[in-house]
Amino acid sequence: MKVSMGAPLLAAISFASVILPATAERILQSTSLNSCQENSGFTASLFNVVYSPSEGKAHVNISAISTIEATVVFDLDITAYGYSIIHRTIDPCEVGLAGFCPMISGKLGDPFALDVSPDATSGIPQIAYDFPDLDAKVKIYINATDGPQAGQSVACIEASISNGQTVDLVGVKWASAIVAGLALASSAFLSGLGHTNAASHVAANALSLTSYFQAQAMVGLVGIPLPPVVQSWTQDFQWSMGIINVGWMERIFTWYQRSTGGTASTLITQVDQLATVSVDVQKRALDLASRGVAMLPRSVVEHGSNLLKRVNVQTDYGSYVVYGIQRVAFRAGIESTNLFLTGLVFFYIIMALTTLCVIAFKGFCELVTKQGWLKGDTFLEFRNGWRTVLKGILFRMSLIGHPAITILSLWEFTQNDSPALMVLAVFFLLTLNAVLAWAAYKVIRIAHRSVALHRNPAYILFSDPQTLNKWGFLYIQFRASAYYFIVPVLGYTVVKAMFIAFAQNSGLVQAVGFILIEAGALIAAVVLRPWMDKKTNSFNIAICVVNFLNAIFLLIFTDVFDQPGLVTGVVGVVLWILNAVCTLVLLLMLIITTGIVIFHGNPDGRYKFMADDRTSFMKSQSQLATTTELDALAMTARGEKPGYSGLDLDDDGDSNPRDSLYRGQGSGTDSTRNSHHAPSHYAPPRSPVDPINRTVSPLSASNISIARSQNSVNPTGVKPPTSPR
Repeated sequence: MKVSMGAPLLAAISFASVILPATAERILQSTSLNSCQENSGFTASLFNVVYSPSEGKAHVNISAISTIEATVVFDLDITAYGYSIIHRTIDPCEVGLAGFCPMISGKLGDPFALDVSPDATSGIPQIAYDFPDLDAKVKIYINATDGPQAGQSVACIEASISNGQTVDLVGVKWASAIVAGLALASSAFLSGLGHTNAASHVAANALSLTSYFQAQAMVGLVGIPLPPVVQSWTQDFQWSMGIINVGWMERIFTWYQRSTGGTASTLITQVDQLATVSVDVQKRALDLASRGVAMLPRSVVEHGSNLLKRVNVQTDYGSYVVYGIQRVAFRAGIESTNLFLTGLVFFYIIMALTTLCVIAFKGFCELVTKQGWLKGDTFLEFRNGWRTVLKGILFRMSLIGHPAITILSLWEFTQNDSPALMVLAVFFLLTLNAVLAWAAYKVIRIAHRSVALHRNPAYILFSDPQTLNKWGFLYIQFRASAYYFIVPVLGYTVVKAMFIAFAQNSGLVQAVGFILIEAGALIAAVVLRPWMDKKTNSFNIAICVVNFLNAIFLLIFTDVFDQPGLVTGVVGVVLWILNAVCTLVLLLMLIITTGIVIFHGNPDGRYKFMADDRTSFMKSQSQLATTTELDALAMTARGEKPGYSGLDLDDDGDSNPRDSLYRGQGSGTDSTRNSHHAPSHYAPPRSPVDPINRTVSPLSASNISIARSQNSVNPTGVKPPTSPR
């Protein structure tokens, strides 16, 4: 019986590999044998086959039960990427398969090895061992030829085949994470040096690239059947969602869940590298609900909510079906009940490490300055206002972690892994979204005040270092007139997270929702073009186009069009190639532009002044050297004190706007209080609107210069009396 079971499957493996992948060891393998019909008379809880052409043998480890007692024939179908390459009927009596002629009931559970003929080995093309994440499978219908079920299928078994090659690579994960992290760090470094214009460009591109990584990770989190190559590719970017497997941390999370009244999943423990249980990583376009309910134990079906609530759907023959978010957790080696806590903890670990790095850099700057290794004005703005800078950095990290925390928290509501985890999910979901909503409200309020006073939102948003450092993470990547665009960005994330978390059991709903969401994002990006300049707009529009195409591909994967399997397989490969090329191009663009900016003699000079005139209001180190003397003269002419530092718009007092705008002029206390936000030689920019008459000043730039020079000679600005005739 052992040989009889393995022979047709090994033949299937040999033929199926016509278009399958391989590893450096050149192997073909299958790790699960799944039932493909209801009331199947042959079921397996474990199936592991490894074929090595160099050895010429296939090692089989199977745990199965047969309830069939009849004369049978095997109807074997081998497909690769949905295309049927072999369809053959095998009579077990003709090939001498003991135990299958006739087929008898019994249990199979001992490992064994099968010899594979050289003819079968020579028929396997080289591409079968090289192409990554092959989507190939063998399906065998066991048809009875006598008895009451003559002419009917009494069992159906299906085995997926792979070659061990995959695009789920540790190198891709580290490379993408390091590039994005270094780009964000470089933008902070440039900002500390005073090159605000260059820093804003680098930060905008780094944030866009990170959001693209998260969008690819979200594709892997949907409950839609995905081809193997799509599963593996999207797994490369799950680090951006905080899904990172650290063994000792996972043990702590399991302990915490159990100690707070939860029941931890033990699927990873049971699998033990697929040695004791079979796991079907869902990738075929089947209706999970109907399939799962048909296979579930009666005790589970009677409590139908468990299908929606409990992860790791277990079939009645001991194997498991994983899909969507739990599929990602399984591939990452994380128990599904630990997934929420894993993402949450890693998010706050990054926040803590960022805080420590900023504090350490502050201390380092003070040390080297006291030792005389750096000039006293190097990183002066950061050293004086480092607390405000730290707040802005933490806000930016919150914006980056917003998709992950929102998705995992909402998903935890459907799982209820433990009362404590539910409390954490509610708290952090509301807290993070409330903080970002408050920040967006502050930006809109400041912009409205700037428009009311100066008819230009860029004036206040970019003139005050405290405002720019603390709230700039929300608007600096956009043009000044599109400061509001952060609101639809946050809404886009929340709505997308809801579809991912709440529609895990309805792939079609997720696919249609993604298409509508991504179509809206693409239209908004193309029509409004809200980013700071033409290059940044092109960068983000390209990302929106790829995200929209990914949404269309997801709809195809749901099999709603009832397309041939070959179409689904080809679309999966196209999605991988498209996103791989786009990722590579965006990474190279970010690396090259960041490198050029860092080693450029004048980083700010590399970028053109933006149409919103923000550079006229931003304090740039390259501009300070040429404007310091003129600014000092202008300050003297206006009667301002040297400690004036611009606007303090971080409070929400309802005092007179004119008094608030000029509070630094009449109060030495206020000037002293704000002096730590900017160097003393920094003068506020001239508003495009006269602050007294609230009208547009008729003076051109040249007239302003003439007026300044005249005021420096006659600081009072009073016309001297003329002598009488």
